[in-house]
Amino acid sequence: MKQGWEAVIGMEIHAQLATATKIFCGCAVETGGEPNSNTCPVCLGLPGALPVLNEKAVELGSRAALALGLEIQAESNFARKNYFYPDLPKGYQISQYDRPFSANGRLTIMTAERDGHGHATEWKPMEVHIQRMHLEEDAGKNVHEGLPDVNKYSYVDLNRAGTPLGEIVTSPDFRTSWQAYDYVNHVRRVLQWVGASDADMEKGNLRCEANVSVRRIGETTFNNKVELKNLNSVRFMQKAIEFEIERQIAAHEAGEPVNQETRLWDEKKNETRVMRSKEDAHDYRYFPEPDLQPLAVTAEFIEKVRARMPELPDAMRERFVETYQLGYADASHLVSHKDLAEYFETVARITANPKLAANWVLGEFTRELNNSGRAAAAVLVSAEDLAELIITVEAGKINNNQAKEVFAEMFATGKAAAAVIEERGFEQISDPSAIAAIVDGVIAANDANLAAYRGGNEKLFGFFVGQVMKASQGKANPKVVNDILKKRLG
Repeated sequence: MKQGWEAVIGMEIHAQLATATKIFCGCAVETGGEPNSNTCPVCLGLPGALPVLNEKAVELGSRAALALGLEIQAESNFARKNYFYPDLPKGYQISQYDRPFSANGRLTIMTAERDGHGHATEWKPMEVHIQRMHLEEDAGKNVHEGLPDVNKYSYVDLNRAGTPLGEIVTSPDFRTSWQAYDYVNHVRRVLQWVGASDADMEKGNLRCEANVSVRRIGETTFNNKVELKNLNSVRFMQKAIEFEIERQIAAHEAGEPVNQETRLWDEKKNETRVMRSKEDAHDYRYFPEPDLQPLAVTAEFIEKVRARMPELPDAMRERFVETYQLGYADASHLVSHKDLAEYFETVARITANPKLAANWVLGEFTRELNNSGRAAAAVLVSAEDLAELIITVEAGKINNNQAKEVFAEMFATGKAAAAVIEERGFEQISDPSAIAAIVDGVIAANDANLAAYRGGNEKLFGFFVGQVMKASQGKANPKVVNDILKKRLG
């Protein structure tokens, strides 16, 4: 960012709540399927059809609100947000306006200073004020198919219409595109962690929008903002914000106006482009939804939801640091995904060696995960299998290098550690008498090197170790080999 300027960024996240049916009717929520096959008079907006609120959407919305530090309101109202697009069959969206479902959230995230290549150099805590999370229905989708100028046609698919959303709106707290990037990743992880949303941007069940303006450092007023819409990946969002910051600074310095408008990210040209002028709240002509009663949420309902929630990642990270004596960075990596955290904790419990368990999970296990593109829950090696392998290494039956080979085979095939070790003939020789016999044979066959070693050439110790390992076909326990050689060589 150019010196003397700062960005002012607020974020909006639309998270699809993980219900089986839509928010105001019984139609299934599913991706794909024949266009307009999951519809009914309610989500088609037919005259006389009345909405009925889905209680599961309220429960999942409560999970999301509690996980993000929001206060669930005792009473909230639904409202009609009026605008006219082909994919909005009623001509309005049932949303919430002046009395949202939850408000006044304080969320602490970790955000990083980054170098010019986007690599994190230093992580710091940052507090984000979440103004609100309200409940609403999604619109349908405009679909454009065919090649340009060849059988090109468009249609409206209303399968998505009526899908429940939680819209999460922050204050303009962010000053860099990377802070916004870290915030969206944090929210995605939390929503997935508590089961409120799949939060998969590729499938469209989490979408984010950024409101971006710039001003000179020291100014307190806000200039016109631009809304960046339909951002379908966190990295594209970061790039779009970065481009928009530089575009607006250049416009201000040239004395050109920055219009309040909605812009899209063109990933091929790596630039934003105008979509439409940006509406203000009054343009939507909000008014209370007459077909729905106010939503009342009792303290008892909230406590039931809270009691069923899992331990949150920040609390788990602190527990890993305190209970297992792990470093902050290692604990943070382990709680980056719920499945990974649970996998580690099972390995740590069985092996009774949390630090070694963390080394294996963050080392070989994570490396194989990244290479395979799988999630922790989908791997063939159970936490119990990895614990068995670690215990085998600790018992001195195989060495670390052999264990890494064994694990790679386990990961690829799902075989147990003992089976792979037997197949490969890896079981380590740790019997001191058996190793002593090999050592004596090696020494007897190398009189000249023995004399040179005893004459002061201590580097030859490594030669003797190598000869013993060769004679044992790599099966001798290195520690036992070293101990016996030190005694025999004198």
